[in-house]
Amino acid sequence: MHKAGFVNIVGNPNVGKSSLMNQLVGERISIATFKAQTTRHRIMGIVNTDEMQIVFSDTPGVLKPNYKLQESMLQFSESALQDADVLLYMTDVIEKPDKNEEFLAKVQKMRCPVLLLINKIDLSNQKDLEALVEKWHELLPNAEIIPLSVTNRFNVDAVLKRIKELLPDSPPYFGKDQLTDKPARFFVTEIIREKILLYYDKEIPYSVEVSVEQFKETPKNIHINTVIYVERESQKGIIIGAQGKALKKVSTEARKSLEKFFGKSIYLEVFVKVDKDWRNSTKELKNFGYDLSD
Repeated sequence: MHKAGFVNIVGNPNVGKSSLMNQLVGERISIATFKAQTTRHRIMGIVNTDEMQIVFSDTPGVLKPNYKLQESMLQFSESALQDADVLLYMTDVIEKPDKNEEFLAKVQKMRCPVLLLINKIDLSNQKDLEALVEKWHELLPNAEIIPLSVTNRFNVDAVLKRIKELLPDSPPYFGKDQLTDKPARFFVTEIIREKILLYYDKEIPYSVEVSVEQFKETPKNIHINTVIYVERESQKGIIIGAQGKALKKVSTEARKSLEKFFGKSIYLEVFVKVDKDWRNSTKELKNFGYDLSD
């Protein structure tokens, strides 16, 4: 009998959801940086064996929206509660269990199996961890609690083993050779955005969106034209940097990562344009692939 199901990872920002997803899938599908709000979309990573298909979903960290972009991000997170066959609610030893009560109340009502994953246990001690487990047990009495450390790969295999046991009997949802539901262009924008998150400070990474204007693939190489959109002229200057050095660094690092990701030589062109207030524009957000249901 074949097993298949949607295993959705939810939780607050910066608890390690994307890093866990990449380990479970065995490929670098979600960008993972140390900054909050790195993930903006719901990204699927698909694990296939002859008798099983696990469709993992990484989702944006749950937060109270301040602008329309964050409203869309919250919708991606909440959609993951609706179609989960197994829900992975991820937290860590640093954040307080009652940090996001509204979202937690929705998790409490879940009918599917919930695995509560407490990450970063390498930053805690036995006594504190036991107290934290007890507190979570009170908040989510139906959840199975698994402490883990994603960076040290501690208990990640135990999580995967438990997921396989909980998967329902079902035919596969996607082709057996498919690794994700996202097109190649999506990963280009994510990899460039990751470099921006790594190399720029403060508000800049959150004011940026990336668009692929051209993606031409031949057997040996890929020619890619992209545009980095910012909200203000001053941000455009920061992204480009003195003598264009900052943009050149981002382009070079992105090209290296893209060559690794696609396994081909990449010719990458990057331009910077101002698109005022795109984070609050329903039209612009839809153009960038965000779901904004009215």
